[in-house]
Amino acid sequence: METHLFSPLQLRDLTLKNRLVMSPMQQYSSPDGLVGPWHLVHLGSRAVGGVGLVITEATAVSPEGRNTPFDTGLWNEAQVAAWRPIVEFVQAQGAKVAVQLWHAGGKGSHAHPAAGFHYLSPAEGGWVTKSASAVSLDQQHTPEALTGPEIQALIGDFAAGAQRAVAAGFDAIELHAGHGYLFHQFYSALANQRTDAYGGVFENRIRLLLETARAIRAVIPAGMPLLVRLSAVDFSSEEHAWTLTDSVRLAAVLQQHGVDVVTASAGGLSAPPKDSVGPLYQVPYAEKIKADTGILTGAVGLITTPEQANALITTGQADLVVLARELLRDPYFPLRAAQVLHLPGTAPVQYQRAFPASRH
Repeated sequence: METHLFSPLQLRDLTLKNRLVMSPMQQYSSPDGLVGPWHLVHLGSRAVGGVGLVITEATAVSPEGRNTPFDTGLWNEAQVAAWRPIVEFVQAQGAKVAVQLWHAGGKGSHAHPAAGFHYLSPAEGGWVTKSASAVSLDQQHTPEALTGPEIQALIGDFAAGAQRAVAAGFDAIELHAGHGYLFHQFYSALANQRTDAYGGVFENRIRLLLETARAIRAVIPAGMPLLVRLSAVDFSSEEHAWTLTDSVRLAAVLQQHGVDVVTASAGGLSAPPKDSVGPLYQVPYAEKIKADTGILTGAVGLITTPEQANALITTGQADLVVLARELLRDPYFPLRAAQVLHLPGTAPVQYQRAFPASRH
């Protein structure tokens, strides 16, 4: 059978009804790390709109892992209880839901974007940030380098967060290992100047991500998919910048450590050249990783039309289409795409009068 945007995809024991994914997007609406009505509407409306997989915004595994005091969390049982009804609602609409676990590392402790997104010192309600090395990542402050025992504790935080994700009912887990956050701070030599077992050569710089993936795989059900988002390139001409070749190597090792899908984004420690940003500009990263390793991939980056999304799947450039801003503009993009492409997306009964072409 022809593979297209509305073909199902099997990930371990999980079946996605189509290849459309809601990308994690920070909402900065979670005092004390708690989700609430905003998240129910934000995530639930995209599930009603027909995506196969909803991935939550980056959710911290410790208070110090946040970027701002308003990021979501999974470091206590109150947060598990707050997530559970939202997860259940998303699933009731026919979508699956994954939590994206993260730690901001040296990019943490910032004010709400509406207040300027500046660094918050501990005296201002922030916290001491920790990274691979004492390298400034925001030109506002310099984090402290993590000690060996702190690294081991951090891996434990991720494993505990994964266990809470299982308790909250999530279908899958994604590790945020891109965009200049903690894992990226370790695997990119732009931020990692360590000389111990977590720094220096490639194998050492990827160690934290691999050990965390292994720790999570050990505490979640065997049938639960584990995803990773990478920054495939650093957008830097520096000699030791992370490259697509590095990402291919890393994806192959992640696959051996029980990772099922790699979503290939880019940047975070440096910005892309302005003349390089355009429709589908990050798709070649997913295509290369998939072609060279065989791992399932998600494509991102200014994908805005049903035709673009469908072509990525039918040509085999990627296995999933991960949409961010386009789903903010149009929560019902999947239902509209089914109409445009004459493919069998299914609108909920309450909305079928508006999407009659999407009925089976």
